[in-house]
Formats: sequence, structure tokens, C-alpha cells
Amino acid sequence: MTTKRAWLGFWILSFIWGSSFLFIRIGVEQLPPFQLVFIRTGIAAIGLNIVVYLRGKRLPMDRRSIGDLLFLGIVNTVVPFALITWGEIHIESGLASVLQGTAALFTLVVAHFTLADERITLRKLVALLIGFLGVVVLAGRSSGPEVGGTGSTWHLLGQVAIMAASFCYALGGVYGRKAMQNRMEPIVTAAGALTVAAITSGVIAYGAPAIAGGSPIAFSQLTPRVLGAVLALGFLNTFAAYLIFYSLIAALGAARTSMVTYVIPAVGLVLGAIFLDELVDLRLIVGAILILASIAIVNLKSTSLFHRIGRPINRRLEARSRG
Repeated sequence: MTTKRAWLGFWILSFIWGSSFLFIRIGVEQLPPFQLVFIRTGIAAIGLNIVVYLRGKRLPMDRRSIGDLLFLGIVNTVVPFALITWGEIHIESGLASVLQGTAALFTLVVAHFTLADERITLRKLVALLIGFLGVVVLAGRSSGPEVGGTGSTWHLLGQVAIMAASFCYALGGVYGRKAMQNRMEPIVTAAGALTVAAITSGVIAYGAPAIAGGSPIAFSQLTPRVLGAVLALGFLNTFAAYLIFYSLIAALGAARTSMVTYVIPAVGLVLGAIFLDELVDLRLIVGAILILASIAIVNLKSTSLFHRIGRPINRRLEARSRG
């Protein structure tokens, strides 16, 4: 893949993942959360397994790898997908896309306590504080009697659900780095985890409707708008997005590919405002800027100012973490 094509793929992936929140918000108009997760992961799992098979690879069957895939499939896929889906019943899709950015901040905290080479430094601490301030600003949008057509308490709970999903992503990301240790190729890991996710969410959706958020809805009862959104989530936003993502890592590297994180909230906000008439007010814009700024601080290289001021503080933080 040429560099020009790779960057084109980067912007396509940004739009695809940014539109996920729009499609989820449309999907929950008729579908219970776990059924939506099942359809989404089921489509992606079938597609990725076909790709893995055509490449001459197979899913691992040893006990250790199966345990890893179970963790990633449930903790890093089913639970966050379900939380985001449930959360978007009560909050706007644009707000959900912004709050999803807190996954990078949660990763800092989880990595600090689990990875020896990922301790919290002054720069990361500043990023956490700025990101937390952004979350507080966004939570303040729930202080009125009604926000976005839902009660303020449910609106706040919807935000909490999105951030809980982000925490799950942080756990999954750190676990993948610490436990997997390149034992499986990324595409094989994705296929296996999504297979676990499809089976798990399917069992819950059709076997335990009380937990799933309601009885399954027949496809014939879905409006074309909802059906199209759900199919897009499975084929485009999950299956195709994974393929593009891994090809971009190979072409641009993990660091550059991770910059998609900055674009997703902007796409989500714009699409929500255009297609769902969602309100984009000053608090939402300020909160989004603060969260994106915190992510930028984490990923940008240390400046000489941070380096000079932070060196003694970093030593104290490292000493405390060892003690």
C-alpha cells in the first residue's frame, strides 16, 4: 500500500468508526441492546473468519489462547458494545463519540498499575486532569430537567455507561499487550474475540431477554432505516473497519494509525447534528476540546519544558509506585 493510499484509508476509517455512534443510535430505536450487539458481532465474526481461513490460518485451540480470546471477546467486546448501545438509548450519538475518547485516559491508569514501562508521568497526569475536567463539563449538561428528550438522571447514567465501556477497552488493550505477547496475529485475535462475542451476545439476546433489555425483534419488523443501520454496523463499521485498521498499522505504523482517535469525535458530532438534529452546544464543544487535548498531550512527545519540570516529579511518582 502506497503512503497516499494509506492516508486515504486513514480518513475512510475515521469516517467509518465515527459513524458507528450514529448507526447505534438509530439501531436502538427498535432493537434491544444485546440483539444489536449480536447482529453486529455475528456479521463481523463470519467475515473475519472467512478472511483468516483464506489466508491459510486457523483459530488457536490451546487452553491459554482460548482463555485470552474469552477475555477479549467478553470484556473487550461484548461488555463495552452492550454498554455503548444501552447508553445511546439515553444520550446523543455525538456525546457518546466524545466520551468514548476517555478510553485513552483509562488506559493510562490501568497501564500504570500493570505495566512496568508505562508509569504515570507529569505529562500524563496533566492529561488525566484535563480529560477529567472535560468529563465534568459534559456531565454538567445533565443538570437540567430534560436533556435530549430523556430524564437528566438517565442522561447521566448513559454517560456513565459510555465511560464504563471505555474502561473495559482500557482493560482489554492492556491485557492484550501484557498477556498475548504477539502469540497470535492481530487478525486471528480479532476473529477469535468476535466469535466469542457473537456467541455470548447471541445466548444472552435469545436466551435471557430480561438481561438483554427486551425480547428479540424479528428482522421483518424492522424499518428499512434501522435494518440498514444494523447491517452497516456489522459489515462496514466492524468487519471492514478491522481489515482497514490492520492494513493501516502495517503501512503507517501503530502510532500514526492511533491518531484516528482525534477524528472520531468530530465525525460523530457532525453526523449526529446533521442526521439526528442533535444539539451541539457550548458545553459539548468545550468538553470535547478538553478530552481531545488530553489525548493529544498523552500522545505528543514531551516538550523540553515538561522534561525539565517533570523530571523530579516523575522520579517521585515512580518511587511511590514501587513502594
